[in-house]
Amino acid sequence: MSSETTPRLISDMRGVRYGEVLAAYLRDGGLEAEVYGTQMLNDCPQELWETLDAPTIAAEMGALMVKLNGPRYWMLDGLGQKVAVVDPVFRDFNGLMMRRIAVVNLGDSPSTQPYVQRYVNRGAVFFFDAGSPVYELVSPDGLAYVMQAYCVGVDPSLNQGNLAALGDRLALPEGWSFRTRILDEELVVDTSATIATVLQDELENTYTLPS
Repeated sequence: MSSETTPRLISDMRGVRYGEVLAAYLRDGGLEAEVYGTQMLNDCPQELWETLDAPTIAAEMGALMVKLNGPRYWMLDGLGQKVAVVDPVFRDFNGLMMRRIAVVNLGDSPSTQPYVQRYVNRGAVFFFDAGSPVYELVSPDGLAYVMQAYCVGVDPSLNQGNLAALGDRLALPEGWSFRTRILDEELVVDTSATIATVLQDELENTYTLPS
């Protein structure tokens, strides 16, 4: 997708650190998670992140459960206009400031299974620069999900320098593959007016399906 009609507002995002809190609720017969994140507020300091306790936060928020998602590092290069899909409520998590940024449809399970699609109402535009490396999970149907962020919560040794070898470590389901490529042209993932399709691998690295 071209960025001719989708302006980029923020650059130099690759490698920027953030963390999220996902609070799951039962609503309208299904499970839904409200996502709170440190994006654009702070870089999720480790000393504050380590103080967070999921059961305590769940009790405070009246949630069925809470998932501490991260810390994570962006693997995109820029961001466009953010659409307010939820009221931007700010919340202090034990000294770590976050704001509500999205809603995730969890279906009938609050757990995030690897290699299973989830649908996120995030109202965002992601830019991946021409000449930048991208890391993709390719489904048996040939759909390529591009990594939007890697996670150090499961494996603290992950970094940009070793992502190219990630495929050797993943327990990929039958028919799935992992690949690295250099973009010939800018890739724009615009979910400002649509629901984003995302999935994770077993190390909780997150991938998005280009729209």
